[in-house]
Amino acid sequence: MVVYRLIKEPVFPHPSEAESDGLLAVGGDLSPERLLTAYASGIFPWYDDQSPILWWSLDPRLVLFMNRLYVSKRLKRRIRKDRYTVTMDEAFERVISNCAGKYRPGQMGTWIIPEMQEAYIRLHKLGFAHSVEVWDGSDLVGGLYGVSIGRFFSGESMFFLKADASKYGFAFLVRFLAHRDFDFVDCQQPTDHLKSLGAVEIARDDFLKMIRQSQEHPAMRGKWEFSRGEYELIREELCKS
Repeated sequence: MVVYRLIKEPVFPHPSEAESDGLLAVGGDLSPERLLTAYASGIFPWYDDQSPILWWSLDPRLVLFMNRLYVSKRLKRRIRKDRYTVTMDEAFERVISNCAGKYRPGQMGTWIIPEMQEAYIRLHKLGFAHSVEVWDGSDLVGGLYGVSIGRFFSGESMFFLKADASKYGFAFLVRFLAHRDFDFVDCQQPTDHLKSLGAVEIARDDFLKMIRQSQEHPAMRGKWEFSRGEYELIREELCKS
């Protein structure tokens, strides 16, 4: 199969043209227009500072449906004890910086290189990229960030500095999105960590159909935050789930 070299205009070949490992195209840029076009088409960038920009559309695709979130007994205990505090869109740049510095076994360096960080910070300022922060007192101990289009959230990366901190934040995010009738979280690449939270693999054709349907709703742009009383409601829901 052919890996497509992108032209100046922010357009992509159909994801069905991707190679068996999901690689679809090379080149282009990280402009907001191209990134939003990519996510709306089921495509995401993933590369490092030793390669050109690479664009992927995996088959199968890992997703988490809102009613499939799994909260372990251990995590419930932490939530019940208010071990951490969760916020959203309060420290996007700190979250993406921590994600970039996270050690991943078997991986040299990071794919969240400076130009990637700058690109997602631009999307955040435009109201499409969002962060979840997990705090232990005044210390940022975990978090995640991703892109929201229509009624789905595409998670990019997460980090933790203390036990279960990223799972804690992810669980609050899923319930926050469920309250707003989001359809699912796109987890992109299969990991045991995300599968342990209830994520499942689905065929790319099904995923593409889902994101088309999700985009029939307008994007929820701007700063995300818990509404009055919602935080406690979510905490109760997670403890009972």
